[in-house]
Amino acid sequence: MSQAELPLGNGPMPKQIPYIIANEGCERFSFYGMRNILTPFLISTLLLFIPMADRASEAKHVFHTFVIGVYFFPLLGGWLADRFFGKYNTIFWMSLIYVAGHACLAIFEDNLKGFYFGLFLIAFGSGGIKPLVASFVGDQFDRSNKNKAKLVFDAFYWIINFGSFFASLLMPIFLRDYGPAVAFGIPGILMAIATLVFWVGNKKYIHVPPAPSNPHSFMRVARSALLATAPGKGRPGLMIAGLGGAGALASLCMTPSWGFVIAACTALVLLIAFGGLGTSMQLERARGTHPDEAVEGVRAVLRILVVFALVTPFWSLFDQKASTWIVQANDMSKPSWFLPAQMQALNPLLVMLLIPVNNLLLFPLLRRLGWEPTALRRMTLGIAFTGVAWIVIGTIQVAMDQGNTMSIAWQILPYALLTFGEVLVSATGLEFAYSQAPASMKGTIMSLWYLAVTVGSLWVLIVNAGVKNDAVNAYIGTTGFSVIAFQMYFFAAFALLAASVFGWYALRYKMVDNYRTSN
Repeated sequence: MSQAELPLGNGPMPKQIPYIIANEGCERFSFYGMRNILTPFLISTLLLFIPMADRASEAKHVFHTFVIGVYFFPLLGGWLADRFFGKYNTIFWMSLIYVAGHACLAIFEDNLKGFYFGLFLIAFGSGGIKPLVASFVGDQFDRSNKNKAKLVFDAFYWIINFGSFFASLLMPIFLRDYGPAVAFGIPGILMAIATLVFWVGNKKYIHVPPAPSNPHSFMRVARSALLATAPGKGRPGLMIAGLGGAGALASLCMTPSWGFVIAACTALVLLIAFGGLGTSMQLERARGTHPDEAVEGVRAVLRILVVFALVTPFWSLFDQKASTWIVQANDMSKPSWFLPAQMQALNPLLVMLLIPVNNLLLFPLLRRLGWEPTALRRMTLGIAFTGVAWIVIGTIQVAMDQGNTMSIAWQILPYALLTFGEVLVSATGLEFAYSQAPASMKGTIMSLWYLAVTVGSLWVLIVNAGVKNDAVNAYIGTTGFSVIAFQMYFFAAFALLAASVFGWYALRYKMVDNYRTSN
């Protein structure tokens, strides 16, 4: 490697990367191994006390509540790592909590409270480390070798799906043949191995220390902007932020009728959305109190949050392959040896194929044709392809509702479309989130990226709650569609609208380079 290439970002690959990649492969096997059998286990075993007609709906509710927890706790993990313990220590200790959660699932297979406590521990541990492992990968690079980071983020995403593939294929068989104690115990063993591998590489990592207390942090700049006055002007931004706060309180007051999860997550969304909008309206007032660099850093974060918000419809569609699509697969014809949950193995298999095909064939071809597949362009197309996948899955459901017997093989096409969208959105989003985050907020920004998944599952819970309303059901009845088919088309339209808005915003987004400088 010549010295001339280092400033171009083509320096050598960090030697410590294999430890993180191996850790991620084992951890993802453990996570998807338990997640992909969760819905069928709930329907067939744990929720037997619920009437059969309501069991699938309740299983979906539990599943998406769990997903919300998994992607909510990154906020806590990112904050602890950025401010107190650093990424390595936070990942290691939360991984131990994660292992304990798996143990609870295996031990309390027939105890509702014990099993749900295990889900809570997994959500806490898995969610806590989720933003940190990806940003810990980014910390191993600097501007001298930053071009290798894209390859590693792709490899990172590939190994995630390598673990997911074998977990999706094998765990339903273990659940059927050996019972839940074994089926949930094996992922726990893999998580313990993941933690051990991560610990072994400790002395080889680059450890970026947590940021010291900063008088010009994001929250302090935002507070200064909201509270500052200007001659002859009011404080409209503060009013908007206050409106968000009032809306959050109103949402929490709806807990008895909405349920705590929907109420609390809606409150958080209102605080972030209205607080961010209000801060952007008065951000210039923070200049003088805080340096220009800090003010521009807040502006950058607010712009990133808009991108994250527009990705939430993608997640609301993507995560339902482990709930809504399994429920549909249960009613499709299939070989006696094939289990509906195993269909999910198709997703990671396609990811492992599509990532190298995109990087080696598709993207170079597009560049030769004069079209650069930038991060935001790829994400725009990814959201659109996800919407198309749901048009197809909805059409399959309509055919089933008309009495046609449909083979489970019909789900291959929507899985392919959904996976292509996933590769364009999710793998790209990891790289985008890290590269755009200011240095002092890497962990926090990555956690906000994962919070988009929480909001995606929130949309699912809200829609599921909505279709239980008599007036909504009466309207759906006038459309000629079943409730599930109507929901599928609704989510498809939701994604296509989001893709249009995302593409419009992408044209106005100015990319920045926030990789750390080389030593």
